[in-house]
Amino acid sequence: MQKTSLIALARHELKQAREASSGRSAKTVYGGHEHQLRQTLIALCAGEELSEHQNPGEATLQVLEGRVLLRSGEISWNGSAGDLLIIPEGLHSLDAVEDSVVMLTVVKRS
Repeated sequence: MQKTSLIALARHELKQAREASSGRSAKTVYGGHEHQLRQTLIALCAGEELSEHQNPGEATLQVLEGRVLLRSGEISWNGSAGDLLIIPEGLHSLDAVEDSVVMLTVVKRS
């Protein structure tokens, strides 16, 4: 068994994002290319975004810190710390309203 402090990891990744010219940082917490389940911690500074991209499989977004806006077409959802957003099928994007850290969980399609 492996234990990871998401709070400590979120602080670290947000610090990395604030120091990066891109205003973002990410770390795979579990999974990777050899697994179907992948969990990635993503830190975004306020005003940064993950531009529109395709959903690789079933996915959720848990907001650990800050506020984000998930967009899919003309529909958008606000997420704050503690919220779990179900990522819709198809193209979507993510905007950081405040400095934010989210946990992206994806089950890749076979």
